[in-house]
Amino acid sequence: MAIALRLLLGLAFFLCAAAPAPAQIHDGKVLVKASLLADTSSIVPGQSFQVGLLLEMAPSWHTYWQYSGDSGLPTSIDWELPPGFTAGPIEWPLPEAKIEPGDIQVYSYGGRVLLLTTITPPANLLKNATLRAKATWLVCEEICVPGDAKLELTLPVAQSAVPANAAVFEEFRAQLPSKQAPPFDLTWTRSGSALTLQVKGAGSPLQLFPLPADNQLIGHPQFEPPDKLIIKASGSFAGVLSVGEGSARRGWMISDAALTNTTDTISLWTALFYGFLGGLILNLMPCVLPVISLKIFGFMKQAGDSRQSILFHGLAFVVGIFVWFLGLAAVIVGLKSGGAEVTWAFQFQNPWFNVVIGSVVFVFALNLAGVFEFILPGRASNALESAGSSSGLAGSFFQGVFATLLATPCTAPFLGSALGFAFSQSFVVIFSMFAAVASGMALPYLLLSASPGWLKFLPRPGAWMERLKQFMAFPLLATLVWIISILGGQRGVDGITWFCAFLICLGFACWLLGSFCGPLVSPAKRFTTLLLIVATLVGGGWYFLGKKFASVGSESVDRIAWVPFSEARVASEIASGRSVFIDFTADWCITCKFNERTAIETPATRAFLRENNIVPVKADWTNANSEITAALKSFGRVGVPLYVLYPASNPTSPVVLPEILTESELLKSLEQAKAGLKR
Repeated sequence: MAIALRLLLGLAFFLCAAAPAPAQIHDGKVLVKASLLADTSSIVPGQSFQVGLLLEMAPSWHTYWQYSGDSGLPTSIDWELPPGFTAGPIEWPLPEAKIEPGDIQVYSYGGRVLLLTTITPPANLLKNATLRAKATWLVCEEICVPGDAKLELTLPVAQSAVPANAAVFEEFRAQLPSKQAPPFDLTWTRSGSALTLQVKGAGSPLQLFPLPADNQLIGHPQFEPPDKLIIKASGSFAGVLSVGEGSARRGWMISDAALTNTTDTISLWTALFYGFLGGLILNLMPCVLPVISLKIFGFMKQAGDSRQSILFHGLAFVVGIFVWFLGLAAVIVGLKSGGAEVTWAFQFQNPWFNVVIGSVVFVFALNLAGVFEFILPGRASNALESAGSSSGLAGSFFQGVFATLLATPCTAPFLGSALGFAFSQSFVVIFSMFAAVASGMALPYLLLSASPGWLKFLPRPGAWMERLKQFMAFPLLATLVWIISILGGQRGVDGITWFCAFLICLGFACWLLGSFCGPLVSPAKRFTTLLLIVATLVGGGWYFLGKKFASVGSESVDRIAWVPFSEARVASEIASGRSVFIDFTADWCITCKFNERTAIETPATRAFLRENNIVPVKADWTNANSEITAALKSFGRVGVPLYVLYPASNPTSPVVLPEILTESELLKSLEQAKAGLKR
């Protein structure tokens, strides 16, 4: 009897380990069967265990991974636990990557999947516990149908745990991505927004499943045999790498953190080198080169025959240069100290940043080319010159500070570009960049102070300096082309067109400044020119940027003017004698997106709707909407897409179009309703 009683109790515990399996039924077909399973037949107080949501899908139907891709929605679980219990996050087995029609990438589960959650009971648990959960999911084939189930699982309390459902838990635990470093080599490289991951010694096939941050732009992973994966990603990348197939497939959580410590560092060092090189080139500008010899001879005159004293004067002068540049860096840090930090190169994801920095680069390229000049006011120049005329090391220091400022007409283009760059960087990068520029500019003074005899190797001033200055405009213009190429990817050809139109206005304003605002121009003529410059910039900025550029990519004029769905609006349009086309859709619906791209938002369909005054109504079911749900049910549907046409000629007999649309099929249906159209 005791043995029989134990067997009966064990059977009862086993039956309690799996909750009833509610089924999602559509058109008499079970799409998803949901149930809760535990990996134990009893709860040990204080000892964690796992519960899995088992979803079993009908053939050819699928639910979604934690990142669903271009469409779809991930499954969610809302737990209702007894007091003292806690539930961890869902642990997601490896998904399958699918490309749906219309180049829509999704990450999904077919067949069946077990989504695991770790449950921790309180240490003082004394009685049986019932775990309740509400699971919601989206299941798709040609249509997408939301589903949900309220599930519960009751487990007894025991002093030791007895494993349960071992086979299914073992199957799906093996598919959980490991958080340990993978047992093979990963090498990340970045070129612009393109990330390349090279996997050495892992085998194949390789798959990459991204886990983007909120609002992060992410592309479709591409496999490049035999061992490379390529993906476009804004900012840092995190995801899952899987190797192998079938039951042998394994996964690892990965990120490009190594890239942050290597490739980005290389990029920073490269930028610092260019900053140093830019500072060195500044010494060849017409405003700077003639000063070098004069300053070194001045140090020699002050120091007499003492080589050590000459060097000390040169060092003081160099310190003055560094103080000026690092002072600029401190000003920038102070200005942006209240704002949020962004990462290296992340700012180029913002098209408005690219517009601003592109405009700055263009203006300074025109300056180098000689279209206009930066001129420091005469009074300021005289005051600064006299302030640095004192003798001694302090005088040499202030000469270094003021000589850099007095070279503004030549250094402004370089400093302006550096300022535009620096406003988008971290504090460390800002100081490092300006220190690199200062190092380049200070190097000749330092070397010649150490060895004044090298003065004979300095190139003689001449017309070549002006030619060099003009030549330096072309690298800036090349930078502008690169910025415009980024804008093209963000805002397309229209965005490039309107930005270039604004640059024409900007160029015209610079030409006016250089041609009619010189020191010999009368005050009246200068004032009139400045008014024209302001009018050009304000007018061009308002029209080409504020009106045209700002609208590109946000709301195209050549798109269907959808009317939001409501029963009252549809009834009103029908009563007025118009035909109504209703698109029941959702952002997570793959088929909806495919139909949109290939049949609905096409030039022919847009033209037909517009010319025949058909009212396009969009019933957006991305978020729950009881009115849309009721409308779907009235047509015998529980999911989207659904396309309904109310012909003006026979509004009481709406036409339900196929779930997979073609442009010709849609136009044919609209044509059949044309006879009843009227304004």
